[in-house]
Amino acid sequence: MAEAVTTEGGIGKILVSGDRDFLVRSSGEQSALIVEASHVALYFSASWCPPCRWFTPKLIETYNELASQGKRFEVIFVSSDEDEEAFKTYFAKMPWLAIPFSDSEGREALDGRFDVSGIIPHLVILDAKSGEVCTEDGVELVSEYGVRAYPFTTDRINELKEQEAAAKANQTLHTVLGTFERDYLISNKGDKVPISELEGKYVGLYFVVNGYGPVDDFTAVLVKIYEKLKETGEKFEVVSLFLDNDVASFNVSFANMPWLSIPQGDKICEKLVRYFDLIALPTLALIGPDGKTLNNNVVDIIDEHGFEAWEGFPFNSEKLEILTEKAKAKAARQTLESLLVSGDLDFVIGKDVAKVPVSELVGKTALLYFSAEWSGPSRAFVPTLIKEYKKIKEKNIDFEVVLVSSDRDQSSFDKNFAEMPWLALPLEDERKASLNKAFKIRRIPSLVAIGPTGQTVTNDAKSLLMIHGADAFPFTKERLDELQKKMDVVAKGWPEKLKHELHDEHEIVLMRTNVYVCDECEYLGSSWTYRCEKCEFDLHPKCALAEKDEEEKATEETPAGYVCEGGVCKKA
Repeated sequence: MAEAVTTEGGIGKILVSGDRDFLVRSSGEQSALIVEASHVALYFSASWCPPCRWFTPKLIETYNELASQGKRFEVIFVSSDEDEEAFKTYFAKMPWLAIPFSDSEGREALDGRFDVSGIIPHLVILDAKSGEVCTEDGVELVSEYGVRAYPFTTDRINELKEQEAAAKANQTLHTVLGTFERDYLISNKGDKVPISELEGKYVGLYFVVNGYGPVDDFTAVLVKIYEKLKETGEKFEVVSLFLDNDVASFNVSFANMPWLSIPQGDKICEKLVRYFDLIALPTLALIGPDGKTLNNNVVDIIDEHGFEAWEGFPFNSEKLEILTEKAKAKAARQTLESLLVSGDLDFVIGKDVAKVPVSELVGKTALLYFSAEWSGPSRAFVPTLIKEYKKIKEKNIDFEVVLVSSDRDQSSFDKNFAEMPWLALPLEDERKASLNKAFKIRRIPSLVAIGPTGQTVTNDAKSLLMIHGADAFPFTKERLDELQKKMDVVAKGWPEKLKHELHDEHEIVLMRTNVYVCDECEYLGSSWTYRCEKCEFDLHPKCALAEKDEEEKATEETPAGYVCEGGVCKKA
């Protein structure tokens, strides 16, 4: 019989709490605080946590596989659920033990002991006999190595890393794509294609998940590039690696891909996620004809150049230089019409959906405002943009803003656009996709400034407006240099150090800097700040030096019989 660890020491001493000397199973029955294992994992998790719900099946799989191999490994669930019903529902899926949900003091004590401060899932693996921690990186190790990480010691992890380094040094297509049981890939017709047929070719490993918008968009471009390279005789193949386990959606997605795939559900996909240091989707790793990795991800190159990226294949320095020169030439030819006119779509809309010809905007400075009603930061920025827009329009009639909306339906678009005094592209408009791609819009709100010649002035007009307000117009380098010189002259009259009521612990010092956020008004600043470097505290010079007028001071005096604290005044 396996040696048991009791409450007298080791893991048992850690698990005991007050009068409780037992654990529970998902069936509800109590289990004596005796752990027949050499290693025990404390699993801090909760049903409300998406990363936990993603990781739990992986841990269950590892747990069951170790049990089938006769390994002495136990898991104990320490719940962070908010109520017992949620705990029971979540725990019902787990094959291991748990701290009773009713023992909140015991669970909190374990949280404190292992410094679990709301960051879950967290998996601490201990030596059951001594109670010593083997690793607090259990989530990472189980995710990366599964059962191979057992017994989770430093020596074992170092051994695995050395094996991976050796595998990369001796990489071939077979070591990357094959297993002992499988030496083939599959086509979308179900045919088995030997891996050997790919030898001597460039191979793109395409990491995907089903139904993810950016993956779907990239797939459409990659299909065109793949077919073009095939047409021109390039020795190129693509192999998909699906990272989800839905067979039905796999069949639907793969049916639209004219290349090969690793069979759905093959565990080698998880290994290759780690092997290629996957950090984003989609990812397209490129392997050369010799079986060695040329590039861990060429998605950014293809995103930047679109279908024309095929001319840069296989994306070496010489070919990339050609692509860069073509992109520069294309940018030099850019006009407002080339951006906003597509076939019969030669207009934007104003209020009441009135069509405004793009030709009326030519020769003006135009801001393309990428935004959406569902985006909190976009809604927060709109009042600022409206205020500065009106200021600029008062002095410069050759100025306009055009909304490029990412709203999901017409009612949201109408609600969003209703409060804006400028123009917009219609909601269902093919030009939006090309503009998002042309300016590499990764987040909203974004504000791109197009000058009177149709050339891009800046992709970050939002920051310039936040820092300089309407004075940033027309957003050119010359204008920014002018503003900088003016500020430098004014700065000569500012005190080098001062005390401020918002930071009375230390003096704040005037210094040159890059972009920062003011701790008083919470707006962006640049060039000059009053800073406490010890506390990472910044103030705009105008905020640091502002003096309240007598009316403001009078308003701020607390009336007799009232106490004002935390922004709330109440009777004493």
